Amino acid sequence: MKSHKSGRRAFLHRSVQALGLLGIVGCDRLSQNESFQKLLSTGETLSRVAHKTLLPRKAMAQEFGERDLSPSFRSNGTSNPENPVYQALAANGFQGWKLTVDGMVEKPLQLSIAQLRGMPRRTQITRHDCVEGWSAIGQWTGVPLAHVLDAAHVHPDARFVVFHCADPMDGPGSAHYYESIDFDDAFHPQTILAYELNGRELPIANGAPLRLRVERQLGYKHAKYLSRIELVDSLRNIRGGKGGYWEDGHGYQWYAGI
Repeated sequence: MKSHKSGRRAFLHRSVQALGLLGIVGCDRLSQNESFQKLLSTGETLSRVAHKTLLPRKAMAQEFGERDLSPSFRSNGTSNPENPVYQALAANGFQGWKLTVDGMVEKPLQLSIAQLRGMPRRTQITRHDCVEGWSAIGQWTGVPLAHVLDAAHVHPDARFVVFHCADPMDGPGSAHYYESIDFDDAFHPQTILAYELNGRELPIANGAPLRLRVERQLGYKHAKYLSRIELVDSLRNIRGGKGGYWEDGHGYQWYAGI
């Protein structure tokens, strides 16, 4: 009988072979083929499983010191949502803003920024890696997502956390940004709901009043302008069913581990 370690090595070898095949096949005709699309989906699953095999659930993203902070932390994606409701809240210093936590929870929540600031906090200096090819190091302060989920008493059948945002992605009145993560990342100690950047109140350009920091994944998973957190047992009924704005309409992978 093979040992556990040798079995893991064999699995990883097969995973790398599959991902290598995906890397050399680039024909547009193949990309429209149903079998090839299933292969792509399998490749993503293999990538996710291999990543989690190599990096256990509690593995921490690298943290830095204050001397490593970037001179500025650029905004990616939306920098000021074209949303009348959001603009009204921003004009009032987000005094009336509340974060909704609902879905598969026993105790739905409506939390103000003051209430979030009154919860246990975590400060971390981490690197943001954008899929566009740039990186920046910033200091983030916020409440661990795990604490908020525990306060809401998550239903035992829930499997995913969905983040609904205030920024319309294609102009006023269009679909708002949304993203999702599983419980491995949701309960990770570095996954926080951030309300400060570099020791100051979170700027609008960077997602005020509250944004997600999920430090072991690429930047598009770090949803900004949070308005609602929904607990679900499946992603099938969330828009296109693939778990996020970029995943549903633009072919991005749902798991963006780094």
